[in-house]
Amino acid sequence: MTNQVYLALYKGKKSGKGAKVKLARFTDWAIRKITRGQYSHCEIAIDLGGKFECYSSSLRDGGVRRKLIYLTPDKWDFIALPDHVAQQARDLYRQTLGAKYDTWGMFATLIPCIKGSITRWFCSEWCAKAMNLPNPETYSPNDLARHLKP
Repeated sequence: MTNQVYLALYKGKKSGKGAKVKLARFTDWAIRKITRGQYSHCEIAIDLGGKFECYSSSLRDGGVRRKLIYLTPDKWDFIALPDHVAQQARDLYRQTLGAKYDTWGMFATLIPCIKGSITRWFCSEWCAKAMNLPNPETYSPNDLARHLKP
C-alpha cells in the first residue's frame, strides 16, 4: 500500500509572537500579493498518517529540505498527486540537498527581466520540477494551484 501524495499549499498565518513571526507573516502576505493568490508556500507532502513527509525549498529553512510536519486543513490546502511523484520528490531531494533558497527566482515568476539562479530553488519551482512540469521556474504556489485544480 502506498501513501497518498499531495501538493500542500500554505494559506495560514504563522502563529506566535516576536520579530521573527512578524517577519514571516509579512513575507507570506507579500508573496500572496505579488503572486495574486491565497498561497504563500507549497510542499510535496506524503501522508504518513497524521504527519507528512514534506519536500520543498523553504525561505524559513534556508533552502531545499525534507521535514516531517503536521499539516492541518485550517492552514493548508491539498491537491492529490499521482503516487510516482513521491519517488520523484525523493530523487530530486537527493540531487538538490543543500541548495539555497532562490529569492530572486521567486520574483522572476512575475517579472521576466529578473533571472533566478540555476543552483538555488524556490518552493514552487522545486515542486514543479518534482512533478516534471515544463519550465518549473515559471510557477508560483498560486500558479501551481491553478494549473492542477480542475
